[in-house]
Amino acid sequence: MYTNLGDFAFQRKFRPDFYDQRTTEAQKTRREEVKRQEIRYFQGHLTNYLMIAMFYKSPLLWNLQHQIFRFPYVSICLWLIPLLLFNSGEISLMAHDESLYAARARLMFESGNWISPWENAHHKTPGFYWIIAIFYQLFGVSEITARIPAMIAGILIIFVIYEIGKILLGEKLGYFSAAILSVEFLWLQYSRLVAPDIPTLLLVFTAILYLLKSESTPRYRYQVKSQINYHFIVGLCFGLGFLMRSFMIFLPMIALLPYLIGENYRHRHLSKPMLYVGFLVGLIPTFIWLLLSWRSYGGSSIGQLLEFVLHLGSREQHGNNILFYIWNIPLKSFPWFLFAILGVVSVIRYPIRKYQLLLVGFPLVLFIEISLFPTRFSHYSLGIYPFIAMFASLGLEWLGKMYQISRLGYLQSSLPRNFSYGFGILGLVFFLFGLIALLLDTLLGIQNIESYIILAIIAGLSCLTIPAIWILRHHFNYKNLNADAWICAWLFSAWLSIASAGILGLLGNFNPDFKTFFQQETITNITKNQPIHFVRWASKYAELIYFYTPIPGKNVNEISELSPSEYAWIYTQNPGNLNYKHKVIDSINDYELIKILPQ
Repeated sequence: MYTNLGDFAFQRKFRPDFYDQRTTEAQKTRREEVKRQEIRYFQGHLTNYLMIAMFYKSPLLWNLQHQIFRFPYVSICLWLIPLLLFNSGEISLMAHDESLYAARARLMFESGNWISPWENAHHKTPGFYWIIAIFYQLFGVSEITARIPAMIAGILIIFVIYEIGKILLGEKLGYFSAAILSVEFLWLQYSRLVAPDIPTLLLVFTAILYLLKSESTPRYRYQVKSQINYHFIVGLCFGLGFLMRSFMIFLPMIALLPYLIGENYRHRHLSKPMLYVGFLVGLIPTFIWLLLSWRSYGGSSIGQLLEFVLHLGSREQHGNNILFYIWNIPLKSFPWFLFAILGVVSVIRYPIRKYQLLLVGFPLVLFIEISLFPTRFSHYSLGIYPFIAMFASLGLEWLGKMYQISRLGYLQSSLPRNFSYGFGILGLVFFLFGLIALLLDTLLGIQNIESYIILAIIAGLSCLTIPAIWILRHHFNYKNLNADAWICAWLFSAWLSIASAGILGLLGNFNPDFKTFFQQETITNITKNQPIHFVRWASKYAELIYFYTPIPGKNVNEISELSPSEYAWIYTQNPGNLNYKHKVIDSINDYELIKILPQ
């Protein structure tokens, strides 16, 4: 829309081919070509920040850039994949969540029992365990192999968000949303972890994408058949989601109800039989698993699934009260949450026809659901982060228009300036903190802070590029530093900070002490040749030790159940009867590696 009649008159005078009421097919084609050129122009700005500045006039690089970025999926991969792969050369799993999934999948793989490898009925559906076990089968057991499924899902879901953004907001903002989501800290972290959250959300947002695709008006018979297939895929995704996260899949399904019910008079999704057929087909693997588990555990297989949900819904954990997500989501999505607020204001003032209940209703209902659920963790809110990225793209586009136009009201012109200077101040604080910490480290010899010092300095300098671009344009008249360059500076500062954290080992090397411990020669000489048993297994580090033990033995309650010359891990906080003769080989945290001696 035009801001005033003068703008419209100007466009009518100088661009009559675009605004003539008697639009021809050739003019429509020209309009689409101009839109594609704008997308490639924005993508080019984003790429320029990843190229060496001294070569920006090189014809070879210029032509190569434009050849590559004709395809948005290529640019998204070049933007995202380094963030997923950067590490310090040493990686180790996170205790508890990562080690749980990696160790359970290893138990399935090594035992050959993919249905019921546990002594008792399990409380989670096995979908994600199966995926990891398949990768173990292909590439061997390792931390990298266990993380590959989430990384692949992280790439695919960014493509899906790009397609959803194109439908809801347009091609440019769809691309922009994908770029922002890639550098949201919590989202990227879980795209690198052994966790089922991102693969599950891939199914959820694939279902949303095909719901949107099915709304396009069919012109030919084959398109009508495609719509039928679309609804089947939607149901199939939610059915398979139950295999991945059991009853947790119902949270995003409920969050879709405002859109499904409120707009049902238009799209009629709920009246499509193939939607329900697909859901039932998606549940078939779960039904087969439950049926086979029944032979080993009886009715407790279903009972454990229900009991686990009731357990999570019975009490708060770690003191995370009902206000937990009000501060946690802004913190973990900083700074994009600030721009998302502007985007929400924009969508409320100018609703997006047909999709308002999806764009606003889904994240709102999901936020209420996870806030009311007594067990609250950061990763439960991951389903909201793609919408934060979409709203942030709207907010940044709004600020970009203010940045570009010099003659605006005081409040409008001050917004992009204040954002720039505010982030510059934050960057200066990071930079000074890094320098002070470096000085203290040099004088006092503080250990294990070098990586954080380097990250603070790099993050601080990258943040300073944003006010630098503002100053160069508005005070030194560098008109080529337009709104797209300013927006790309925000993305680049976040990208460089997260990439630095990955290279420094802060995103993938969570327990280096455990990895170093198991690499000791005295330990490897013992663990590589014989099984190591486990006595009274407990605590969150138990599965981590199990994963790093090359030949796991059996679980026992007392060391007296073991034979002389056998080795075992004992938990020092609950070791049982230690009167039995044994020798402590080494220890880490609250665990000791012991050898049983002749009695």
